[in-house]
Amino acid sequence: MGTVRHILQKKGNKVIAIEPTSTVFKALETMVEQNVGALIVMDQGKFAGMFTERDYARKVILKGKASRDTLVQEIMSEHPLVVSPDTTMEQCMALMTQKYIRHLPVFENQQLVGLVSIGDIVKYMIEEQKCIIEDLEHYITGHHE
Repeated sequence: MGTVRHILQKKGNKVIAIEPTSTVFKALETMVEQNVGALIVMDQGKFAGMFTERDYARKVILKGKASRDTLVQEIMSEHPLVVSPDTTMEQCMALMTQKYIRHLPVFENQQLVGLVSIGDIVKYMIEEQKCIIEDLEHYITGHHE
């Protein structure tokens, strides 16, 4: 099974970031524009946390706050779980399942190098299984390379 590094090699290292002093409304606009469910929060070039759809639902809407008046820093997750490029898919899936999270920032040498989602992991696993099935079909039918 693969590692986070394999996902980042295909997906790239681009992360969508927002500042902690941005409004939640601005964060939501960015998420819609970029079609993502989470943003990395960067404060003066340093990782400060994450803002997710779940943060919005639980800490703004259900608390009766207004997204135009609430700052990202008031509701963001300051210490999200993180992984390294060498973390396996199994480890990511276990973390995400046990902790009920959908996004994991990726750090290498104390530097943010990417972000993986549960969707990225599922997509990778489906592609990997497809390759295994094709290899087995070739083996069974005698089409060895």
